[in-house]
Amino acid sequence: MNVFRILGDVSHLLAIIILLLKIQKSKSCAGISGKSQILFALVFTTRYLDLFTTFISVYNTVMKVIFLICAYITVYMIYVKFRKTFDSENDSFRLEFLLVPVTGLSFLENHSFTPLEILWTFSIYLESVAILPQLFMISKTGEAETITTHYLFFLGLYRALYIANWVWRYYTESFYDQIAVVSGVVQTIFYCDFFYLYVTKVLKGKKLSLPMPV
Repeated sequence: MNVFRILGDVSHLLAIIILLLKIQKSKSCAGISGKSQILFALVFTTRYLDLFTTFISVYNTVMKVIFLICAYITVYMIYVKFRKTFDSENDSFRLEFLLVPVTGLSFLENHSFTPLEILWTFSIYLESVAILPQLFMISKTGEAETITTHYLFFLGLYRALYIANWVWRYYTESFYDQIAVVSGVVQTIFYCDFFYLYVTKVLKGKKLSLPMPV
């Protein structure tokens, strides 16, 4: 395990912690896409089924369990505990537009045609687009709270660090996973505009705002 992988995991975990603290402290999930959080919970569930079949390391197992627990706690907070603050009107992205093609692609393009491998592939493809409902929600409302932008920044940083991890592994181990790399690059591309706005606005103390859609 290299430093890029560890930093990526830390960034990913930090993003989730920031989101949970934001919801708990404000007692509100305003500005948070519940649909994106459902997709992330589905990502972790389908990816970490190997918890029941394969032991890699204590670190690997602990991180998987933490991500699973945090994902479902987040969904619980949005749809149960603080459901009255959930902005369902603006969280209107149609999930079937993501789930149908991702499901089909995971059956067509995978490493081996076995249930666990197909579900793992499904999780990789789904993660690359799971943030779209959140970005769509921001574009629809025209703005995002600063704490929400911090969450998105660290989530995007996690994926960028994982790309660095894959580059490192390619040059040191001759390891290359085309499915993971291509999906990771696609996911990072979705964050590019956000990264620019984060650096030019949020880090300068300004509120992130976008032109309202016509």
